[in-house]
Amino acid sequence: MTDNVKESTDQKGGWIGRSRRFLSEVRNELTRVTWPARREVWATTVVVIAVSTLFGVYLYAVDLGFSAVVRWVFTRFGGA
Repeated sequence: MTDNVKESTDQKGGWIGRSRRFLSEVRNELTRVTWPARREVWATTVVVIAVSTLFGVYLYAVDLGFSAVVRWVFTRFGGA
């Protein structure tokens, strides 16, 4: 029964009423959010950049290694 009541009130307001209700609920939820401090954002940004750089260097080294192995295989066994 409560679903029918909810549906009828949603239909009464139409899409404008539903949009208003949605935006009101979004605003209400945003007041409950715990936003990080500037220092936390800075620290996590530095960590992300450092880890991304390390992974990039690691993958570059692995790529160089695989390239050397493939080059060796082609020269050893008469590839192009």
